[in-house]
Amino acid sequence: MENDRPYGREPHPSMNPHITLLTLGVDDLERAVAFYRDGLGFSTKGIIGTEFENGAVAFFNLQSGLKLALWPRKSLSADSGLPLRASSAIEFSIGHNVSSQHEVDAVMRQAEQAGAKIVKPAQPTFYGGYAGYFQDPDGHLWEVAFNPGFASLG
Repeated sequence: MENDRPYGREPHPSMNPHITLLTLGVDDLERAVAFYRDGLGFSTKGIIGTEFENGAVAFFNLQSGLKLALWPRKSLSADSGLPLRASSAIEFSIGHNVSSQHEVDAVMRQAEQAGAKIVKPAQPTFYGGYAGYFQDPDGHLWEVAFNPGFASLG
């Protein structure tokens, strides 16, 4: 009987792919909070933890228990032990899927009015959808998309 375990390793518990927190490192916490709270309408209790060194952070409730945290890049560097380096907008993107082309256009307008930089205006995609990209004030890349086949992926 063949061993069907990868590389002959003993079985172990798998990581549950349930992400609960997405933290974005930001250069100016107050500016970032204003963008997400006032510009995009995300709900938050505001900045907390200011009494602790490297503790100031803001949390936003997203959906299904997922939270977005905004934390100064210097604090994230101090906490992780990794050196502070220049950021790059193409390290990852955050996807916001909506149910129509009209909603894509509306979200892109809202983001631009809030101070986002539109890096790719919404347009038809190769997969039959419609999408555009913007960057928040810290350069984080967001894709706003209508993908009619999204529910069947994965």
